[in-house]
Amino acid sequence: MNTIYKERKIVSRLFAVLLSALLMVPLLSSCGGGSKTATPPPVDDTVGRTVSDRNATNQPEAKKGLGTGQKVAILAGAAALYYLYNQHKNAPQEGAQGKYYLSKNGRVYYRDAEHRAHWVTPPSEGIRVPESEAQKYRQFQGYNGSSSGRDLTGITSSAAPPL
Repeated sequence: MNTIYKERKIVSRLFAVLLSALLMVPLLSSCGGGSKTATPPPVDDTVGRTVSDRNATNQPEAKKGLGTGQKVAILAGAAALYYLYNQHKNAPQEGAQGKYYLSKNGRVYYRDAEHRAHWVTPPSEGIRVPESEAQKYRQFQGYNGSSSGRDLTGITSSAAPPL
């Protein structure tokens, strides 16, 4: 009778150890390092700062006075964002001066070297663009100071990486 009790005791201990080990598997597997290919969440660094494209090639200066100089339109808001997106959508490099993407929610962003998304905000003073080039942005909010027009939602972007 003494041997039967020892066998039950050994079996119940083995069963308890096995169940404890099985209950520890989800806990230990959830503490792993995760995937190295997952992109980090977007960085919203638009508070108190604007990302602008102020290269001399993208900011033509309007001539002073009543001459026959080049006419300039000022793009702000959605029109400026779409202009910046179109200027950078085919850029080969990454970063603020690199490739820009259009998100599904109608915002423009770029990715830094660590693949973090950074939202782009147009400069508060607007972007000066030759009037001939600015005509394609006439329908968007912010064209020459207009508050009416469309925003960037519903414009499909081509192959934007997920946020």
